[in-house]
Amino acid sequence: MNATVKDVMTTEVVAVTRETTFKEMAAVLRRYRVSALPVVDDAGRVLGVVSEADLLAKEALSDPGPVAELVHRKDVRKAEGLTADELMTRPPVTAAPDDPVEQAARMMHFMQVKRLPVVNSGGQLVGIISRADVLAVFDRPDEDIRKDVADGLLLHEFLIDSRQFRVTVESGVVTMEGTPGDGRARPCPDPQGPARPRRGGGPRPPQLPGHLPGRRGPRVLSQQVF
Repeated sequence: MNATVKDVMTTEVVAVTRETTFKEMAAVLRRYRVSALPVVDDAGRVLGVVSEADLLAKEALSDPGPVAELVHRKDVRKAEGLTADELMTRPPVTAAPDDPVEQAARMMHFMQVKRLPVVNSGGQLVGIISRADVLAVFDRPDEDIRKDVADGLLLHEFLIDSRQFRVTVESGVVTMEGTPGDGRARPCPDPQGPARPRRGGGPRPPQLPGHLPGRRGPRVLSQQVF
């Protein structure tokens, strides 16, 4: 399954405007039990994000005390803000609805954020994806994953008859047993038309990634999938 952001994102998003005050944002976070609020303009375009950390920083850095030397001046100035426009983190790190879920996961990891506003081509807010949403793609029955591999990956991606493999899934880990590309292989018909002949006669047999031409014997391929 090639899950995309739109498959797992939350579409009912609580957002605020530039003029929303610190007190109002704190109340909204508590009321809706969310950890961050996208900040949008009048057209719904995402300008930034105010998180619990941003609000906590205002309280913690308004009077740094003994740790003042460790605090960046920019953070202190930001902590003096009173509205979303002054407190938000910008530019926002966002995702698009058609982005692969794994891409969103990488962005969260490397940018060290817990959620990503999802925007359309015009930059307008259409959803939000959190770490929990990303992890939801793993909550699938093993049989569903097996069907995706056998009927989707092998049949439609590699044009290989899945009957020449034994596909099993246990706890989300896929194991394929078989000998791809040998004389017993039965490639499925190409929906784009017959394969072009190559020098030496006959069409080139389809191969799975990692297959070494001329190598014989059974192989077991295991991979954890979404």
